[in-house]
Amino acid sequence: MQLKLDLEKGDTKKKIEALKKTISIILSGEKIPGLLMIIIRFVLPLQDHTIKKLLLIFWEIVPKTTPDGKLLQEMILVCDAYRKDLQHPNEFIRGSTLRFLCKLKEPDLLEPLMPAIRACLEHRHSYVRRNAVLAIFTIYRNFEFLIPDAPELIANFLEGEQDMSCKRNAFLMLLHADQEKALSYLSSRLDNVHGFGDILQLVIVELIYKVCHANPSERSRFIRTVYGLLNAPSAAVRYEAAGTLVTLSNAPAAIKAAAACYIDLIVKESDNNVKLIVVGRLSALRAEGGEAAARALPDLAMDVLRVLAASDLDVRRHTLQLALDLVGPRHAEELVAVLRKEAARAHHADHDDAAKYRQLLVRAMHRAALKFPEVAGSVCPALLEMVGDGAEPAAHDVMLFLRSALHTFPDLRDLIYQKLLECISNIRVGKIARSALWLVAEFADGPERAQAALEVLASVIPAPSGDEPNKEEESNALTQKSEAPSRQLVTSDGTYASQSAFNLPVAAGAEGGAGGAGAGLRAALCDGESFTAACACSALAKLALRLPRAAAAKALHRAAALLAHHKLHPGAGAGLTADDVEHAVACVRAAAERPAALHEALLQQSRCALQALLALPERNAAALLPIPQEPVAAAPRAVQVETGIAFPQLALAGATAHHHDMFELSLSRALQGRGSGGGAGAGRGKANKVTQLTGFSDPVYAEAIVTVNQYDIVLDVLVVNQTDDTLQNCTVELATLGELRLVERPAGVVLAPRDYAAIRAHVKVASTENGIIFGNIVYEVSGASMDRGVVVLNDIHIDIVDYIQPALCGDAEFRQMWAEFEWENKVSVNTNITDLREYLDHLLASTNMKCLTPDKALSGQCGFLAANLYARSIFGEDALANVSVETPPHRHAAPVVGHVRIRAKTQGMALSLGDKINMMQKSPPKAAPTPAA
Repeated sequence: MQLKLDLEKGDTKKKIEALKKTISIILSGEKIPGLLMIIIRFVLPLQDHTIKKLLLIFWEIVPKTTPDGKLLQEMILVCDAYRKDLQHPNEFIRGSTLRFLCKLKEPDLLEPLMPAIRACLEHRHSYVRRNAVLAIFTIYRNFEFLIPDAPELIANFLEGEQDMSCKRNAFLMLLHADQEKALSYLSSRLDNVHGFGDILQLVIVELIYKVCHANPSERSRFIRTVYGLLNAPSAAVRYEAAGTLVTLSNAPAAIKAAAACYIDLIVKESDNNVKLIVVGRLSALRAEGGEAAARALPDLAMDVLRVLAASDLDVRRHTLQLALDLVGPRHAEELVAVLRKEAARAHHADHDDAAKYRQLLVRAMHRAALKFPEVAGSVCPALLEMVGDGAEPAAHDVMLFLRSALHTFPDLRDLIYQKLLECISNIRVGKIARSALWLVAEFADGPERAQAALEVLASVIPAPSGDEPNKEEESNALTQKSEAPSRQLVTSDGTYASQSAFNLPVAAGAEGGAGGAGAGLRAALCDGESFTAACACSALAKLALRLPRAAAAKALHRAAALLAHHKLHPGAGAGLTADDVEHAVACVRAAAERPAALHEALLQQSRCALQALLALPERNAAALLPIPQEPVAAAPRAVQVETGIAFPQLALAGATAHHHDMFELSLSRALQGRGSGGGAGAGRGKANKVTQLTGFSDPVYAEAIVTVNQYDIVLDVLVVNQTDDTLQNCTVELATLGELRLVERPAGVVLAPRDYAAIRAHVKVASTENGIIFGNIVYEVSGASMDRGVVVLNDIHIDIVDYIQPALCGDAEFRQMWAEFEWENKVSVNTNITDLREYLDHLLASTNMKCLTPDKALSGQCGFLAANLYARSIFGEDALANVSVETPPHRHAAPVVGHVRIRAKTQGMALSLGDKINMMQKSPPKAAPTPAA
């Protein structure tokens, strides 16, 4: 009653508040009888702009028909008010009323307003005219009988219109309502298209694509216009024009012009996301262009390198890969020169990704040298300069290149070997020093090289007679170092290896006392890791086998001196480990005795093993981009016998265009989102994703279809009234737990007895971890004085598997991420599965992770299995797992035991994956369906 009094007798402020309350009540599903005439009499005549806005919302949501579908008598008065607003002198009221009319679905209300809508096309203000065009377009699309001459009316309006936004709306209507008239207008102004506004040019590009796709004979008529739009001021117009051009013509000139436009967009656009999109479009153009792209694009490879000026590492990575794919032999030298300049410039950069960028440049030059052997001579000196003391992340990639170059390019072997000997004495990082020592010993083919290598190594190995007075100081220093905390690293077989701060890579210049020539390598051999000294003994033994006996004695003496030094001056309080001592002594004895079998194994068989290793594509050179996932073989599609056969050659032009329209395909892909993969479950559709929320005996039954689409979760909730009463304001109230956020509160509905309704809710996902959606259904019984009824809903668990997908990475990247990630979750294996491989397959299928360990390493029956798993989320987060399982040897058919260690950068992801594995262990693996006989 108070609401009616405020609407009838209140001032303007009270009427505004009362009108807002009325709108809220109607949206919640309640009905207020007798209110419609009060608003028509006391609120509708007011001229306040706020009231005008609220009334448009009110008239949109209020019921306008009787239960039998006839228009309410009161709406005639409302229709007259609409007509007055369409003739109002204020252009804002006219325009907003026209926008409101686009939402009306009652033709009886629209029919009396058609003359006023037509008259708005001649209004002096462009805001009114463009909204009038949209209103006519919507009415013509929904109720063509109300304005059958709309295409002719808009075509005449377009001829005389000057405002660009009005012309765009009018042309858009003709594009969808009458393409012939739109084509006629465009044909008469083809020479003036470059002077149109960008919003109109975008619609023109879409029209040209649709027309030429449906009728290929029209391509020659419009291709010059598309060429002209490649120079439009708007970046969006240039991007769409370039994409349309390559669909209209496969000529090398067209592909080259479109690629040049893409490159210009990448260079001038500041948004890194846009850069990545356009670089991806360029890559797709190269892959899909065929022979024409192979002829046209290599000339633009050097222009692509202009994109390296961007600061984003992902943009640079994709750009380097694209440039390597495009470049030809003619521009190979120029490409390497640009990469060398970038490496020199990046060497002095101090931003966060500088080291990773230098690593990318090394990998790019490595791949360029393998693709074009003639440039390998200029690549080698540039890469060797980047080794330094070995602390650079790119140093490992340099060693990989040297290994490949020394084996692949015999003509350059002398040059590379000499440069390697010059820089090896400065390396102080154990991992890089071991690689360099192996290369020096393996490729010392002649006595001259072996003698030069021996001299270099002899200069850095100390004499066995150490100065006794310094023993106490060294032992004190080592005692302090041994107190440093240790950490654990995973080895290739899945076990842990201890690593202390003492044997971590030390940057150059960290120890001031190691001055003079060979200070870097001397520190690595004498004070570094135990395995480095063992590798040096192995290298000296191999050099001794390549030298005559007189010179070989010196090499063996140096190896013995190194072992004696570690005996007298034990590093980290323990000296060489037993394994390293055994390995070093075996190598020295083999070099001294020179048995034929070991001689052949060390000198010939190692080279054969290297050749077999480099024959593997993934081992020859490190990849710039993440390794793509292998395509999964699609399951055979079942086709019914009575299904018709579609022949594209016999189909109409319009049907062909519908199936292959670029705009339609892009829209459908955006709406479809990321698929959840193939398999047997994919064919069951949405029925497989139904979650029951309430019981069958509850007053309100509810079930939901949960659809995960990238960063959105859509809940389609079916609500059924199982009572004989009318339920008012029936609302699904939802809440979230975890990194989930409800976008909007679902609106309430009114359910008649035994009626049902569909309610949709949207949830945003913020990170990769398990989430829970919970809540209840609240309703009121019509005519009852009782409190509101509540039905509690079952929880909806959002699975982490919906956000992660299998991915591949190299062994070095896996080790680096394992060392960097902070959060580890150790899950004990508790399952009834007795086969190791069956448990691993069940784990992979349940967690959606990829096994990085090769099948060959997993084959056999040894009672133990170790494997590394990797996955990446849609948010770019990495998840690592190490599986170490075994079967008890003394128990027959005993279940698998062991642990699964999970590491991730965030705590939520590690815990969620652990929970998923625990749930997986409780459920048996699904057996593959057997075909019917």
